[in-house]
Amino acid sequence: MTTRRSFLKTSAVLSAGLLVAPKLFAYDKKYIGLQLYTVRDAMDKDPQGTLAKVAKVGFNSVEAATYTGSEKFYGMDGLTFAKVLKDNGLSLISSHYRLGEDIPGSKGTLLNDWQKAVDDAAQIGLKYMICAWLSPAERGLLDHYKKIAGDLNTAGEICKKAGIQLCYHNHDFEFIKQDGKYPYEMLLINSDPDLVKMEMDMYWMTKAKQDPMTLFNQYPGRFPLWHLKDMDNTPEQKFTEVGNGIIDFKAILKHANKAGLKYFFVEQDICPGDPFDSITKSYNYIKTNLV
Repeated sequence: MTTRRSFLKTSAVLSAGLLVAPKLFAYDKKYIGLQLYTVRDAMDKDPQGTLAKVAKVGFNSVEAATYTGSEKFYGMDGLTFAKVLKDNGLSLISSHYRLGEDIPGSKGTLLNDWQKAVDDAAQIGLKYMICAWLSPAERGLLDHYKKIAGDLNTAGEICKKAGIQLCYHNHDFEFIKQDGKYPYEMLLINSDPDLVKMEMDMYWMTKAKQDPMTLFNQYPGRFPLWHLKDMDNTPEQKFTEVGNGIIDFKAILKHANKAGLKYFFVEQDICPGDPFDSITKSYNYIKTNLV
């Protein structure tokens, strides 16, 4: 099995049977990914049919969710899920998980039965496992974020032994200052850069009035995963299709090397109509303008 260590040494990756060799860019421009949360209702009803539709749009990689609590991927064990993806030409790069501090009885979290989660992820060749979200009960004061950074280090060490990289996915609440500091800073400063990297969500960064390039310069190489999620030009700042909003993805992507970008995923939490119409618009914009 290809490990993250060997990936970094050789800049080659075997994922879902597809061999790709990055050359000039920090990230592989042939990968256009989708976070499956965007089509979550369809995945609940018909995961196999939904994945076939995702592939038909043109996406060739995905990021999963749902493992926490069920310890399954959309109702399937890991190997079954991986086969469905492979049959549709989709590479499974990463998956989202909960910290689990506020759901102590739930398995498959960073704080409960994490070893099994990592073992299952390694079995199907996941490259990244991501702490997806902190509930309001999990946030707290700066000292608590410092504790969470320690929890991330512990979980990241288990991931590293399996050849997987742990990441943390931001929203906007991490940029509400406390005593002149951002909680996001506490997570970055108090976590090991080797064990814990970041999945940067461009919508939430924009919502929080943060400049991605500033963070790339302050913490180079810490941002291997991105969510390409756009914001519309209205007072409500709604989610919208990539290229249909105010975020200058072309400018941000010029700093991919500094960020350490490896993969990006389209995500649209709320779509105005059929999510497949939205992801098709996002895919077409990315394919035409960004890769």
